[in-house]
Amino acid sequence: MRVSFRPADLKDFDYCASLYFAGRAKDLRESDIDMVPLIADLRKRWHVSQVRIITLEGRDVGWLQSTEQDGALFIVQLFIEASSQGQGLGSEVLHRVIEEGRQRNQAVTLGVVKTNPAMRLYARLGFRTTHEDDRKFYMKRDIDPAG
Repeated sequence: MRVSFRPADLKDFDYCASLYFAGRAKDLRESDIDMVPLIADLRKRWHVSQVRIITLEGRDVGWLQSTEQDGALFIVQLFIEASSQGQGLGSEVLHRVIEEGRQRNQAVTLGVVKTNPAMRLYARLGFRTTHEDDRKFYMKRDIDPAG
């Protein structure tokens, strides 16, 4: 395996926040949005006990937040640094989470913003859309007992 996980520490919040807002940085700058409430909202939803930092050869390259929800392993957040995208790291992380779900006898679920190109990756890995709201598709990958 090329990627590893390490447990997050409270000091990792700033790193995680930087990745969380990186994709929206241009829009946020142009609209002159006050970042204080946005960061406070993320801090409220970012639970250190649920977060793992994704590393590649000892270097932090992303983060994953997951929890149990409705009897499934729910991927709350998954971010890979832009410079590390397109190298299969997201697929590798998802395969690891799917295996965790299989070992726990749980489906894996997630919500993805409708404009996120990762939708194709999720579909390729066996996730199917179960429902949607105005902003997101909610997807599920059923348990694969065969692994």
